[in-house]
Amino acid sequence: MRKTVVKPSAVIRPATPEDLKAVAEISAHYVTHSVATFDETPRAMTDWQRWLDELTGRGLPFLVADMPGGVAGYAYAGPWRPKPAYRYTVEDTIYVAPDHIGQGLGTALLGTLVTRSTEAGMRQMIAVIADTGDPGSATLHSRFGFVETGRLTGVGFKHGRSIDTTLMQRPLRPAPA
Repeated sequence: MRKTVVKPSAVIRPATPEDLKAVAEISAHYVTHSVATFDETPRAMTDWQRWLDELTGRGLPFLVADMPGGVAGYAYAGPWRPKPAYRYTVEDTIYVAPDHIGQGLGTALLGTLVTRSTEAGMRQMIAVIADTGDPGSATLHSRFGFVETGRLTGVGFKHGRSIDTTLMQRPLRPAPA
């Protein structure tokens, strides 16, 4: 189990079943209070366990930012689409607990996620970013070499408003010749 240290007090490491309660709480905050995710109902613990099992079973990373006091963020690389031809393309997901934003955890999580996804043999990473009016996620992804590849207008509707998404993409390794 490899770990990445962020600041003296944070460690980026693979998620375990014991982390899922904190992951679910972080996710539930964004589901309930934001449009950053298009989920409208928080996931049940059994769903989180199933998702952790599915991703790790595929050899894909599911990471947490572990700090004194508990998990302060999480990230994972999930399949981009279910069709077999997409098997080397993943979509990233990153969330940091509201009280830990601005501490470099998003940067650490995304950097480690890119590395681990590349090591897992993935070739492309896609970010689907809800247009919340805050450029933070797009800026973070740009720092890691993601480029904007498209925009989908009005594809989401949550909290009484239509929401656009920005698509960003980053190659992880060259496609085979």
